[in-house]
Amino acid sequence: MAAKAYNGGFVDNFARHVMADAIRHINPLDNLIVGLDKALRVVGGAVKASRPNPGNAAPDAELSAQEQRHSAGLMRINHVGEVCAQALYDSQGLQASTPTLRAQFAQAGREEEDHLAWCADRLAELGSQPSLLNPLWYAGAFAIGSVAARMGDAVSLGFVVETERQVEAHLNSHLDSLPPQDAKSRAIVTQMRDDEVEHADKAQAMGAAAFPLPVKLAMRAMAKVMTTTAYHI
Repeated sequence: MAAKAYNGGFVDNFARHVMADAIRHINPLDNLIVGLDKALRVVGGAVKASRPNPGNAAPDAELSAQEQRHSAGLMRINHVGEVCAQALYDSQGLQASTPTLRAQFAQAGREEEDHLAWCADRLAELGSQPSLLNPLWYAGAFAIGSVAARMGDAVSLGFVVETERQVEAHLNSHLDSLPPQDAKSRAIVTQMRDDEVEHADKAQAMGAAAFPLPVKLAMRAMAKVMTTTAYHI
């Protein structure tokens, strides 16, 4: 009888710990704390890449003052885009309905965090700094991502596809505009573009909804405001 009582107590205690741990992992307060910590790290520049910076293998080049300012402006735009990507993937991942979709958002977010760190490194090398409006960009993107996620997984994935396709186009235009000898910036932008294409393709394969033309045009207009502002500030 003593052995049975002990075993029963052990099982009950184990079950309580398992349930408590499960509750802890889905506690909204925990999610809020983790989210705030992530936001502070993103806007504060305290992120580290998990992959080597592609620009490290590229040769240094001499840039004129004008070329250096132009490269910095483009890389600041890209940095802002990655700040927004962190907010979008975090907000959409929080509301994804399946573990598979949450895992995809998390994986894409980790790769975008690499981009964020690479752009920050390049801005420092160019003697410049990230956008002063990064807190605003992050907050706005998080709100937009939350709205898309609340409309269902298909719409959320569709938003990823359209966003990444537009980012791909932006990055291609940057490759056309960057000084030809700025191999470091070019290497970073090229790898970023390749990753964005992969993110869009994966989202499409997971059942993304097609967005109507008016929505695409509205997204492009908002992106234009962001890129024009971020180039200078």
